[in-house]
Amino acid sequence: MNEVIIGVGSNINADENVARMLEILRTKVKVTKVSPMIRTKPVGIENQPDYTNGAVKIQTENDRSSLNKILKEIEDRLGRDRSGPKFGPRTMDLDIVVWNGEIVDPDYYTREFIRTSVQAVDAGPFPD
Repeated sequence: MNEVIIGVGSNINADENVARMLEILRTKVKVTKVSPMIRTKPVGIENQPDYTNGAVKIQTENDRSSLNKILKEIEDRLGRDRSGPKFGPRTMDLDIVVWNGEIVDPDYYTREFIRTSVQAVDAGPFPD
């Protein structure tokens, strides 16, 4: 069983999309903890609504590639538009941040909100 922490972000109908994402995710994996959601300023393109960010800790038998595919399918179901700019508005953004205790997303080190959210669902021995 793999233990994973997924970073969550949305700035289009965020409350609705985060709730819907959790419903869908629970049908695919075992959700063990959800961090509080926090509001953050956009990174990259600043002229857009603030983001709602958080983290979800899960357990899954999927390998990393299969889980990533599931996460992209959830984003798509929630109307993610991949044709816009990289840091543009989005209905849902799901990224694997921690895989079996190992930080696998370099954004963990540069974005405080990711560290805060990850630490809210797991008090693992992660660097600040």
